[in-house]
Amino acid sequence: MKKSIVLLVGFIFLALSTFSQDKSWIRINQLGYLPQSSKVAVWVSKSDQTLKSFEIHDLHSGKSVYKGKVSQAFGAYGPFSKGYRLNFTALKSSGEYYIQTDDGVKSPKFRVNNEVYKGTADFALRYMRQQRTLFNPYLQDSCHTHDGFTMYASSVGLADSTRVDVAGGWHDASDYLQYATTSANATYHLLSAYRDFRSVFTDEKQANGLDGSNGIADVMDEAKWGLDWLLKMHPEPHIMYNQIADDRDHTKLRLPGQDSIYGRGHERPVYFINGLPQQRGKLLNNTTGTSSTAAKFVSAFGLGHQLWASADKSYAELLKEKAGSAYQFAYKKPGVTQTVSVKSPYIYAEDNWVDDMELAEVSMYHLHQKEEYLDKAVRFAREETVTPWIVRDTANHYQYYPFINLGHYELAKSKDKKIKAEAIKYYKEGITQVWDRAKENVFYRGVPFIWCSNNLTTAFAIQCLWYQEVSHDRQFDELAQANIDWLFGVNPWGTSMVYGLPSDGDTPVDPHSAFTYLHGFPIDGGLVDGPVYASIFNNLIGIQLYNEDSYKDFQSNLVVYHDDFGDYSTNEPTMDGTASLVYLLAAKEFESKKKD
Repeated sequence: MKKSIVLLVGFIFLALSTFSQDKSWIRINQLGYLPQSSKVAVWVSKSDQTLKSFEIHDLHSGKSVYKGKVSQAFGAYGPFSKGYRLNFTALKSSGEYYIQTDDGVKSPKFRVNNEVYKGTADFALRYMRQQRTLFNPYLQDSCHTHDGFTMYASSVGLADSTRVDVAGGWHDASDYLQYATTSANATYHLLSAYRDFRSVFTDEKQANGLDGSNGIADVMDEAKWGLDWLLKMHPEPHIMYNQIADDRDHTKLRLPGQDSIYGRGHERPVYFINGLPQQRGKLLNNTTGTSSTAAKFVSAFGLGHQLWASADKSYAELLKEKAGSAYQFAYKKPGVTQTVSVKSPYIYAEDNWVDDMELAEVSMYHLHQKEEYLDKAVRFAREETVTPWIVRDTANHYQYYPFINLGHYELAKSKDKKIKAEAIKYYKEGITQVWDRAKENVFYRGVPFIWCSNNLTTAFAIQCLWYQEVSHDRQFDELAQANIDWLFGVNPWGTSMVYGLPSDGDTPVDPHSAFTYLHGFPIDGGLVDGPVYASIFNNLIGIQLYNEDSYKDFQSNLVVYHDDFGDYSTNEPTMDGTASLVYLLAAKEFESKKKD
């Protein structure tokens, strides 16, 4: 009788364990974890299973090397009814491991060592080079060599359709539009990555992006590609362009060298910044001024001057001169410059500009060492202490851009203690707002699922790292790492959001890209848009999934992500998001070098 009871209990335990394994998952950072950093995996389930503990095993020997207790239980989130955080920060030994919880669920393998981020920033640069227009080193072919013809520039004596040379720069995403606002921000991030973490970057490419070293770090080659195009977009003090091409680009799927959509000699329209609303077709944008784009030019040119001063003095002086004229252009009509659309209602609907002016003023201060610029920067900082998306559940597409207040970081490094403390306070206020939401769910997710949520996640992680650096306050370390972990697999779908990173992981394979869809070309290093609220996805125009949803078990009424070419809202890589990712990955690799 006793033996029968024991067997029955064992059978019940096995059945429950098997049920839990079928309905439960452990999400890990597929890149791995640094030995001295926060290390957390997330167990999630569609059952009501209760956990108490977990063990970490050596992947090769199977030996248990760490035992830990789970966090408090978290309630329903997305498709899951329950979750626990599995914190193993105390495990500092390098190795390959897997996690097993007391319900029998096993995690994928993962690494702990100081090289998990090695080379990742350079890997992301692959996507930036692939986005180049004019000469594209990936295709080893040229495209958009005839750009472009002017629109809305009659106020400076350029009738519509006047031919100008603005060829160069990067395509913005999987379409081939080009925006000054995103390109200037991307350029600034690349320059900042070299300024702050130059030791992590290699020199394996020439300036044209082809194989071969040229004595210049590849990230600086890429940043200069951006700077050279911005110089073309601001050829004279009274002339600045905001955009090349428009949404007519979306009418045909093709590689960039096959572009004949706009007719004539394949030139594309180039939109002048006149500070007024611009209408093409039936759609009118809400431009109010010249500041948001022009100020970004100032910052990119200013930082470019600092970093090129010793290597190429004449080029550095040109950048300084252009920073000054862009600064004057920003003040022509204070306000925001939005992008133009012809057929589609989707534009970069940027609504804030004082953050751009704050950084521009700091940049001018660095160039000229005049206190008046610093004073203006502080005044602008007080007008927008927290980036607005942080305090909201939703926002329009690129409504608050950049997604991080870059000027606060520069002020937080000020020698003036009052200015420094004020800027640090603003960063903390924003982080606290996100934390108040994040601490309520198992993924520590406090970033809203608006379009390009991965870009916001990257920007927020950078803000947390910057706050930690300037304040020496470590209370948000786990939150910062949770946002990085999210990008590489600690999310409901268990997937990395970066194409091909890591090479042996679950990463996007069917992104919204002509390169992959038409020709099977990899888009290594591209950061895809990321999850969106289901309510957004369900109301977008022209979306249909082309294949069976491989993540269908993890979709919910809250949020969706699809690794499917047909979903341009969650699975399209972006150039500016990837440039921000370059900075973030460089920061993490640099962290590992400091602790090595």
